[in-house]
Amino acid sequence: MRIAIYGGSFNPIHVGHLSLADDVATTLNYDKILFVPTFIPPHKQLSASVSPMSRMAMLESAIAGNDKFEIEPCEFQRGGISYTIDTVKFLMKKYKGKLEGKFGLILGQEIAAEFEKWKDPDGVAELCDIIIAKRRILGERRSIDFNMPRGEYVGGVNARGNFMDVGDSFKWPHVLFDNFIVPVSSSEVRARIASGKGWRYLVPLAVYEYIVSNRLYGYKQEKRFD
Repeated sequence: MRIAIYGGSFNPIHVGHLSLADDVATTLNYDKILFVPTFIPPHKQLSASVSPMSRMAMLESAIAGNDKFEIEPCEFQRGGISYTIDTVKFLMKKYKGKLEGKFGLILGQEIAAEFEKWKDPDGVAELCDIIIAKRRILGERRSIDFNMPRGEYVGGVNARGNFMDVGDSFKWPHVLFDNFIVPVSSSEVRARIASGKGWRYLVPLAVYEYIVSNRLYGYKQEKRFD
């Protein structure tokens, strides 16, 4: 079985997360995508107003009905700061004898730029096939040529002048995935909710209903104009 790991705070999970997971499963032929919600991220401050259980509940509702999507709760169960190397080692034991090849590890461009700061990045890269997904192209709207050799998209601009938000040189083996970009982020969803702007179709219906019913992210009763 080919399995890819997709970690994140998912605060909240949105259509961009789901689109990327589906694209990886379909295009790169993974049998299962494991969504691994972070309990406490090492390099990000999470708002205390939304509990880990609420993030988990939204994630569960978002992936319901998709046989290729599954939640792996090990970081919640482990508690404390979540480190990918610990999760990968745990999953290697859990799926021993079932895993075909290495785990895929899905990273957005902005996460890949911080990879060198992770706990044991060399160990993670040795145990996983790293998949770097496009998030947003910086500067002008130029197309990225993903037929270039691996690792040539570095320093924010590749050898042909196309922008990619990878930051410093990504020295570990990886695949640059030519995914469809859905330009939405969790921070944008939270900001739009808090400011009373439209956000309904940025998240799955079940997630929308959960946020509304629990008044998360500063949600206020929507205005009526009838």
